[in-house]
Amino acid sequence: MSQGRYKLLAAAIAALPALAQAQTVSTYGTPGLIEIPTAEMFEDGTLAFSAGVFDRTLRTTMTFQMLPWAHGSFRYGAIEDYLRSETGAGRTLYDRSFDIHFLLREETKGGPAIALGLRDFGGTGVNAAEYVVATKTIGGRLKLSGGIGWGRMAGRGSFSNPLGLISGRFKTREASGAGGIAETGQLDFGNWFRGDAAFFAGASWQHNSRWTFMAEYSPDLYAQEVFRSGFDVNSPFNFGLQYRFENGTQLGASYMYGSTIGFTYSYFIDPRQSVAPGGQGAAPPPLLPADQVALASWNLPPDAPADRRRQVLAQALAQEGLRLVYLEDAGQALRIGVENARYGQAAQAIGRTARVLANTQPAGTQDFDIALMANGVPLSAVRIRRQDLYELEHDPDGAWRSFARAEVSDSLALAGGGTAAGAYPHFRYRFGPYLQASFFDPDAPFRYEVGAQLGLDYTAAPGLTLSAGLRQPLAGTLDEGERQSNSVIQRVRSDWGLYAQESDLRIEHLTAEYIWRPGADLYARTTAGYLETMYGGLSAELLWFPVNSRLALGAELNYVRQRDFDVLFGFQDYATATGHVSAYYDLPGEYHIQADAGRYLAGDYGATFTLDREFANGFKVGAFFTLTSVGFSDFGEGSFDKGIRLEIPVSWLTGRPSRDRLAQVIRPVLRDGGARLNVRNRLYGVTREARAQQLVRGWGRFMR
Repeated sequence: MSQGRYKLLAAAIAALPALAQAQTVSTYGTPGLIEIPTAEMFEDGTLAFSAGVFDRTLRTTMTFQMLPWAHGSFRYGAIEDYLRSETGAGRTLYDRSFDIHFLLREETKGGPAIALGLRDFGGTGVNAAEYVVATKTIGGRLKLSGGIGWGRMAGRGSFSNPLGLISGRFKTREASGAGGIAETGQLDFGNWFRGDAAFFAGASWQHNSRWTFMAEYSPDLYAQEVFRSGFDVNSPFNFGLQYRFENGTQLGASYMYGSTIGFTYSYFIDPRQSVAPGGQGAAPPPLLPADQVALASWNLPPDAPADRRRQVLAQALAQEGLRLVYLEDAGQALRIGVENARYGQAAQAIGRTARVLANTQPAGTQDFDIALMANGVPLSAVRIRRQDLYELEHDPDGAWRSFARAEVSDSLALAGGGTAAGAYPHFRYRFGPYLQASFFDPDAPFRYEVGAQLGLDYTAAPGLTLSAGLRQPLAGTLDEGERQSNSVIQRVRSDWGLYAQESDLRIEHLTAEYIWRPGADLYARTTAGYLETMYGGLSAELLWFPVNSRLALGAELNYVRQRDFDVLFGFQDYATATGHVSAYYDLPGEYHIQADAGRYLAGDYGATFTLDREFANGFKVGAFFTLTSVGFSDFGEGSFDKGIRLEIPVSWLTGRPSRDRLAQVIRPVLRDGGARLNVRNRLYGVTREARAQQLVRGWGRFMR
């Protein structure tokens, strides 16, 4: 896209009317008053974590403003004494649910914002409700909200559903599984906006930038809680206040339903803003004047042997966290391949390489073809003109101008020869602590394990790597679970607790892997050995991914056998073939979609769909779901596989360059349907950082 079009797009976005931004957060962890929703939104991209507690109810919620006009929530709650045991004693219900909220109309001078939402649309149905709500700001400080609700929000003052005028089926609503929990996780389409309806309303007054006062009318009668746990609902009116701290977190207190005190705490993350200020790593090497370049600064004569020149270059690159693995002199151009061990943005690695080359290479070398490599396999090449580095070094917009002048291609990927002397064999290791967590076990909502782990990688030749991963648990509760799998299909994942209970020192993986380039735009991988904690065997993959394409297509085939529970060298009887065809696509902006279709570990057939929002700094928030030939009832609790995934660059937390990431998949429940093999170094993840779409996102760090 030309620079003029970028400016036009930026101007158009700036001209859009501002969305109503949320000042208060409800006990449900979404923009709202105390219990009722409002038609407001968080700032686009905001990740909000909240905890609301009152009487014997706790709600913890993660809400992500995935689009300027839509946010989604995952909630995990606990209600004491909600369930009854065989002896009649009360037991706590641990409840998982999802919400989604859409802005239908932005607030204008003459009219309110209007939103539509679904609560608990994919959980047990304990909090299932739908609503349409409007919010209007008056005088900048007063906000009035009101709307109509169905389901749980159609308690006090309910009336016949006005949608019944469209179709009679809207007049009735089947009972959701409130409390029980028999068929959790299904999307109960048939109940949405059905049954009786009721009005709700409320107001908030922002006294100043810190204090906000709230009052609301909530029609929720808490019928199940009144019956099961004795919760008192003496009044439909709730009153509260919220205080915003200097760091943006909020603490709220409320008097609810004429009977109880409640508290809400909310913490907000802007993925675009690092926790620690950036730039804490070493500064890039300054460009030396052309007449002082390179070899002279190393006390080397112009006719120094090529091997000595290579050593000087390798040493200079190593100081920048880069490993020289390929070097070929092509007259006025120098072709070089580096492996990036330090920088989360590949563009920064390219920029550091270019500066080192400008400071060390003879004046006759005018162009640098810099290839990013992975285990000796070239991913893509970026041509940087030496003169451009000098011309743009102090240009305010030098980074983006340099990208406009750079050339990203696959040309170097198939070049023969040139492997740097001493690059192979190469050995590296990693040693440190680990934390493994398990969520949402009904007997213990959080279990953990901490210990020490060791990783070993020996790259014998370009593309060929022998790898091992060991773990030694030291403490935790992961092995204390007593729940046994009740799966009616092959137990390919639901016996995960037995692996924690019956193992000590574990061989997490022990593999031989070979990655190569069978042709232009093509990548291939073969991996054999103990592939992951639960399975060993053979895995093969092929990926088509042109360097300038948003689209990538892949295929993977595996034959695996289930490992013994001690996670050492033995195998169990179960063996299976599994594989998928995959499509990956970078949408304009910060969004990425992926679809995988094929055969899963339990022999079921189906597809997995994933949507991620990935910010320029690498912070990623995504969601996925899988539907297969395993029916909801056979799948068991949860009905189908689904979840949320977070990926946080360590550099986002520390401000220092790092390729390490903290990744966590949050699944409401781990079952056997839709289970996929966990193979290291799947090709899309290996190659994506070197494609043009990713390079342009991170090119702002080219000169850093």
